[in-house]
Amino acid sequence: MIDQVASAVQVAQNAVDRLNKAIFFPLMLLMTSVAAVVFLWGAFQFIAGAGDETARTKGKRHMIYGILGMFVMLSAYTILKIAAGTFGISA
Repeated sequence: MIDQVASAVQVAQNAVDRLNKAIFFPLMLLMTSVAAVVFLWGAFQFIAGAGDETARTKGKRHMIYGILGMFVMLSAYTILKIAAGTFGISA
């Protein structure tokens, strides 16, 4: 009975490990990259529209959204790594 439970736990850990490596971590990398591009686009708008207050405001907004997006992705990555380490799953 204990062997069956240990086997089921191992199967579940392997499934979650494959899910992390195949979907979650690449998706987080993609979303972090998108946030970085949004930040850089905002910086470009801010600099290019130095004389136009509307363009500068849009640039500031995009930079803030980019920073927030990167922060959220970093937080999600950290939480996932902590959870994986807690349950003994390689991440």
